[in-house]
Amino acid sequence: MGLTLVVTQTEKVDPARLCEDCKYRDSLLAKAGCQPGDACIRIESGRQIDRFLQRHPELAEQYLDDPFWERRAIAVRWSPAHRAIEKVADADETVRRSVATRLKGEDLLLLAADPDREVRITVASRLPPTLLNRLLHDVDYAVRLQVARRLPPGQLMKMARDEDLTVRKEVARRLPPFALRLMAEDEEPEIRRTVTSRMLPEEACSMLKDSDWSVRATAVLQVPLAALKPMLDDPEPDVAQLARERLNAESKD
Repeated sequence: MGLTLVVTQTEKVDPARLCEDCKYRDSLLAKAGCQPGDACIRIESGRQIDRFLQRHPELAEQYLDDPFWERRAIAVRWSPAHRAIEKVADADETVRRSVATRLKGEDLLLLAADPDREVRITVASRLPPTLLNRLLHDVDYAVRLQVARRLPPGQLMKMARDEDLTVRKEVARRLPPFALRLMAEDEEPEIRRTVTSRMLPEEACSMLKDSDWSVRATAVLQVPLAALKPMLDDPEPDVAQLARERLNAESKD
């Protein structure tokens, strides 16, 4: 997840004034290495600051402690990683989000408990899978969703009873078939349908008695043919019809 530059609204500034006392006036400016309105480190414009440091990344470290939060955030992007890590406790969340895009491995754990959800989402999207357990119980569902998307399948059972529907949907989509029975009694029919559609045929038989007709219909398409005869009398006509169609197709073969 990359850093999103924020276009800061500022009053119009005379380019000549910006350059009058700029330390780069006789070096970079003189050699067309910067240009107010396009690539400038002094103006409060994220795009111009980024263009400046993209051209001159060797200067980025000088701005890691700049008073302007956006200049610090962009400086983190272009500074060496060993310097970017120094800003993990920056007062501004945008700066810390930028730091999260630069760190790797265990260093990302420095931001695992950050108060900003976007920082933690970035951490969850970049942590090595072996370290994702640290975010299993994050208070924000979006962070846990990232974990559910990236956690090794064999460890997903730990999230089968997550309180959030979106997270459980992802778990149901990725759990190994042999473990899906753990979610067979989920309170949401949507989850049970996903579970049923991925179950091993023999295990899907247990879903033929589900209280929700759409789950039973999904089970009818999944179970062995030998289990279908009782479903011809299902109270839901669509379920009974599906069972009849499967049985008829088999008899024709």
